[in-house]
Amino acid sequence: MSCSPAELKRKSDEFFGKWHACEAHPGIDGFVEFAVAVSSFTEFLEAKGLAGLHQLARAVEQQVLSQLDNWSSDAIPADAQIELDVKISEFDQRMVVFLDGNLEAGPERRLHEDSEVISDLVPARRIWLVTSTPEAWNEVVTQAGYFNIQVEVCGPHYDGKAALEPTVVLVDSNGLESTAFIVRVQALRGRFSSSNIIGLHLPSEFDALKLALRVGCDFCFPAGTAQSVIMARIVKLCGSEEEEPYRVLVVEDSKTASTLIQRTLKESGVDSLAIARPQDVLTALVKFKPDLVLMDMYMPGCTGVEVTRVIRQHEEFLSTPVVYLSADTSIALQVEALRLGGDHFLTKPFNPVILNAVVKSKIERYRVLRRSMFLDSLTGLLNHTTSKQRLDSAAAAAKGENSPLCVAMIDIDHFKKVNDTYGHPVGDQVIRSVAWLLKQRLRKTDAVGRYGGEEFLVILPQANADRARQLLDRIRMDFSHFRHPVRNTAFACTFSCGIAQLRDGVTPQSLIKQADAALYDAKHQGRNQIVIR
Repeated sequence: MSCSPAELKRKSDEFFGKWHACEAHPGIDGFVEFAVAVSSFTEFLEAKGLAGLHQLARAVEQQVLSQLDNWSSDAIPADAQIELDVKISEFDQRMVVFLDGNLEAGPERRLHEDSEVISDLVPARRIWLVTSTPEAWNEVVTQAGYFNIQVEVCGPHYDGKAALEPTVVLVDSNGLESTAFIVRVQALRGRFSSSNIIGLHLPSEFDALKLALRVGCDFCFPAGTAQSVIMARIVKLCGSEEEEPYRVLVVEDSKTASTLIQRTLKESGVDSLAIARPQDVLTALVKFKPDLVLMDMYMPGCTGVEVTRVIRQHEEFLSTPVVYLSADTSIALQVEALRLGGDHFLTKPFNPVILNAVVKSKIERYRVLRRSMFLDSLTGLLNHTTSKQRLDSAAAAAKGENSPLCVAMIDIDHFKKVNDTYGHPVGDQVIRSVAWLLKQRLRKTDAVGRYGGEEFLVILPQANADRARQLLDRIRMDFSHFRHPVRNTAFACTFSCGIAQLRDGVTPQSLIKQADAALYDAKHQGRNQIVIR
């Protein structure tokens, strides 16, 4: 799981505390507040990859929201109260069991026994492979090890295995009747609260996939799916990238209204900043860097539409979503507001569940757009421009803190031959493999980008040249053993690397040139090695 057990327990206690408060003081206001808490907790569990718990929370959420739709009295009807209480009690029991099994701190992990690097390396991930044909998955098991993912191959009888939950459970349907596969998935879903369950080798027809997803699979791969595609999903699920909290700028002249909005957003884990004067909006946008603006429609001397039109005069804020809040229900007003730069319109008094849902959906799409601007589409790494910007920031920080910084340039050896022999799609898969290894095996403080073609830029703060070599040489050696499947065979690749350490008077661009020169030396000295300048 990508959050600590202590964090999950705190969030869980807050959630169930809201339910008990709702029970003690029945009424629409308390129930709406609980509905916000349900949605927030459901989204938290999904974001943290706690698939089984997320499914239970989502069922509770759906029942709560359906009750809101049918609310017609001062208190929830007795039969609905009992039904909801049963669901929440079951959810509570499942949460307690899961926490009891995960609250003990795990041992400190080294990537390799002789490695000095401990605290800042991504810990190894454990996955299960439940299959009757383990020999068919030997390549996946081997490749996963290079990504610091430990695969435990389980035959049909796995009940006696340790209860510690794996990150992913792969369930192979090959050789199973459809009913037996469904029973197996249901049993695993009932046992594991956090694991992502992936069905393998399923029939591709709609009904088979629908049923597998219904009984507990989080994702399904039809028969014939390339193992490289399955490997990509495993690596993604085992990743440890944490997304920053959503940020919302509230432009509202009423202190009471802005306080209510901010409290609602906080309930859902969203950071916010409120300003009362529309004249301060550009300064706030620059300093706070919000993902979205919640805009009051009517303020003294200015309308929300006028504020948005000013915002849209600045290119860097053209794509920032603006959601209007207004007590005016005029259709003409709403259409005009949307035509002049707005993205959504909510009426006051707002439903907090709807407010949070709109805010989060808009921000997610905004961040997807931003990711497409800053990340390389093939690998998910930083793109060329963003890599150089990140290096500028890292170099400035290193100089300010008087701390070491290294830059490495990596290039896949004989890559043209790979493309010429096996084709560009296979070449792309080799590039992705290097990217996965770097993301999985580097420290959380490091940054890595695709500099161009088959070349990568690695930024290593708080690392001198020797430490940088230690980190990258393990990855280089493991990549050289990696087998890339193609048709009925497989081949291996290597990469060369040049490292340069930041010195006084050296600019970030000069540092890249030094690392590139070291890479050139590594190529001319025989490839598949690291050279330090």
